[in-house]
Amino acid sequence: MSEVAEDLTQLRDFVARYPRLFVLTGAGVSTDSGIPDYRDRDGQWKRPPPMNFQKFMGAEIDRARYWARSMIGWRRFGSVSPNASHLALADMEARGQVELLVTQNVDGLHESAGSRHVVDLHGRLDRVVCMQCHSLFDRHDFQGWLEQANPDWVHLEAVQAPDGDADLERDDFADFVVPPCPVCGGILKPDVVFFGENVPRDRVDRALAALARAQAVLVVGSSLMVYSGFRFVRSAAADGKPIAAINLGKTRADELLTLKVARSSADALAALRA
Repeated sequence: MSEVAEDLTQLRDFVARYPRLFVLTGAGVSTDSGIPDYRDRDGQWKRPPPMNFQKFMGAEIDRARYWARSMIGWRRFGSVSPNASHLALADMEARGQVELLVTQNVDGLHESAGSRHVVDLHGRLDRVVCMQCHSLFDRHDFQGWLEQANPDWVHLEAVQAPDGDADLERDDFADFVVPPCPVCGGILKPDVVFFGENVPRDRVDRALAALARAQAVLVVGSSLMVYSGFRFVRSAAADGKPIAAINLGKTRADELLTLKVARSSADALAALRA
């Protein structure tokens, strides 16, 4: 057997040995759907870090900049489809191999692919929430409100960036109009966890309960550089649970891993569907 195939054989053996898996996914699962990731193979930022909560809530101009870029980026992000990695993980769940899938992604593609036992750790971009009355709105509807309020911006184009953002380079966003909440007039924010926010406790508790039931952990497409995901791997290691990771580059947990498969998630998961 070639050295190239050995890691895939080890991955298949790992999944067969531990049929009740806690699966944790990251940006590398969705890059084949056309969604860029944030980090390089060394786990370093490829681009400036994303918007943080304090900045978004603290200044109207920062909210305008965020939503202007999002309005352009949503045209592509809002129509992306699951790829082979999402479908393979949905198949694993259907075969009873997944105790819970916890994703750090905000694209909703695991659910679109058919996974049902999913915790969207950082929320979902297809919802918008009012920070005052907590009303929820569909992001597609909000896109219409943005475009209606900003007709002179609709024709603009920009390079796609991670998580529905777009690299719209302008000096002035002051004339971009961000519609307020139609219920109470409050500030509308994507229903995702920004840097500087805490992951809701109920999501963490559900994930930890599933981790306790699981036999092993499978990390797919994540560098684990963000603590909100890394905490589950660290907890699993402390409990002596085996941990496998599929990731092309470095992860924060490399020294904790039982198995590392340095491949794209699509290539590695294809071996599990064979």
